[in-house]
Amino acid sequence: MSIAENIALVREKIDAAARETGRTGRDITLVGASKMNDAAACREAVAAGIDALGENRVQEMRAKLSENAYDGAPLHFIGHLQRNKVRQVVGHVALIQSVGSEALLLEIEKAAAALNLVQPILLEVNVAGEEAKSGFAPPEVFRAAELSLTLPHVRTRGLMTIPPFDADRPATLRYFQEVRALSVDIGEKLFHNVSMELSMGMSGDYQDAVRAGATMVRVGTAIFGARHYDTGGATS
Repeated sequence: MSIAENIALVREKIDAAARETGRTGRDITLVGASKMNDAAACREAVAAGIDALGENRVQEMRAKLSENAYDGAPLHFIGHLQRNKVRQVVGHVALIQSVGSEALLLEIEKAAAALNLVQPILLEVNVAGEEAKSGFAPPEVFRAAELSLTLPHVRTRGLMTIPPFDADRPATLRYFQEVRALSVDIGEKLFHNVSMELSMGMSGDYQDAVRAGATMVRVGTAIFGARHYDTGGATS
């Protein structure tokens, strides 16, 4: 199937899951996780109406930016972001989804201030407390959201999470529900019930994520096909 056909199929499944929660597919932002796919594939996804494209790696993102790969769709950074690469990302993306430490939050504020702009972000929740994964532990997210409200060049738009890759479906659902509850709590107490984005769900679980309340899903292989790794890595 073509990328356009895959996007159409994913949208159908998103819509069906969303309708179980009283929403429709129009309420869900579909982010094409385009890691390890070339500029031509990105352009094909844009032509097919993808809502946004998401990149995991700064070097790859910068290379594709130089090829105008994302023209016509917002670009999100969805991978682990090192502090020393923040300046290569801030101002070049519509949303940084993976802000998982106070130090990174402050570095983004610094870089955005230097450019005199406001950088939208999501706070990443390490919902299972995995040592090898970045992100705020659930009890720390509220404090991070409070800190973000004091930073004039950062705008927190919601939360993002990635459950453990080896979690079974019931556990994954519980993780999604836990982060949804965090989102509601933070939205009520800090953001005065302004609609919070909730980015969760990838190719293998995006329908369950939508059922659990996701407003944004990051889908890679179900749109672009299987990735072929030369040096290893995790899929989106």
